[in-house]
Amino acid sequence: MHDFNIRLISFVQKVLPQIALLSVVCTQVHAQTQQTTVSATQAFPNKPVNLIVAFPPGGGTDIVARKVAQSLNTLWNQPVIVENKGGAGGTIGTAMAARSEPNGYTIMLATLGNMAINQHLYKMDIDPAKDLTAITNVVGVDFVLLVNPNVPVKNVQELIALAKQKPGKLNYSSSGMGGAPHLAIELLMSMTGTKFTHVPYKGSGPSIADLVGGQVDFTMDSLVQSLPQIQSGRLKAIAVLGAKRSPLLPEVPTVAESGVPGYEFTNWFGLVAPAQTPPNVIAKLNKDVVHVLAQSDLHTQLEKMGATVIANSPSQFEQQIKSDSLKWGKIIKDGNIKAD
Repeated sequence: MHDFNIRLISFVQKVLPQIALLSVVCTQVHAQTQQTTVSATQAFPNKPVNLIVAFPPGGGTDIVARKVAQSLNTLWNQPVIVENKGGAGGTIGTAMAARSEPNGYTIMLATLGNMAINQHLYKMDIDPAKDLTAITNVVGVDFVLLVNPNVPVKNVQELIALAKQKPGKLNYSSSGMGGAPHLAIELLMSMTGTKFTHVPYKGSGPSIADLVGGQVDFTMDSLVQSLPQIQSGRLKAIAVLGAKRSPLLPEVPTVAESGVPGYEFTNWFGLVAPAQTPPNVIAKLNKDVVHVLAQSDLHTQLEKMGATVIANSPSQFEQQIKSDSLKWGKIIKDGNIKAD
């Protein structure tokens, strides 16, 4: 027993210095890791950032993205490059964003359609809720019912009456199958027993252009890109889709006020990044985007276009996405709405 104790003491004397050295090394590694993480956050971004828009140029998402990109460019002193990747109702650009390297240098300005609707309509290789992570909901967007001036209607009730006289004869444009304009009009049809013919485009820009040109009769889309057309008289706004009137169009009633009680539709544009983007980078992106959105110049520009600045936390935006996905998943299933 005595010999065993001697051997044990000898062993401990040999091992203790090694354990102490290992503890020091671990402490140094942990400190270096923390320092590296902080430094990486402070240095971000140190090269150009790509901002994907899953629609062609000229639509509301594109316009807001370019405004935000310009302000971030100034803040970061780094180029923020807007990339338009349109097609398939926004699913192409969404998949591209999800598959990008999760380092914060590729982000996307998503919409309600990108994040909460498309997965219920399309067979997608990615799941937006799992493969993209929330940064902040940038703006809520006023939607309006827009009619070509040659269509002989002045309000929602006249549009409904004309549709019932000529079922399927009136056609409407949208930003694409499953986009917010498409779903907004599907909701109207389901609540009024009307039937319109859908003409999908590859984005709101070309949709609005053909509405102005008279190739289609009406649409529902955001004020962001349509306000100039309304103000010039090239389009008529006959209703606002939200719960209350827009301060930019105080004379235009809501759809609910116009004889369709309970109708309400709003859209939003929010920033997301690939899943697995480090939390410290997401926090940095959120902090900087919220900062520029609070600046009076950008804030005023967005409000004047019919966009209400939100600028919330990643967790708040994530909850909004989940809530909207559940809501629209049920509407799509119950209404048997198809993307083809």
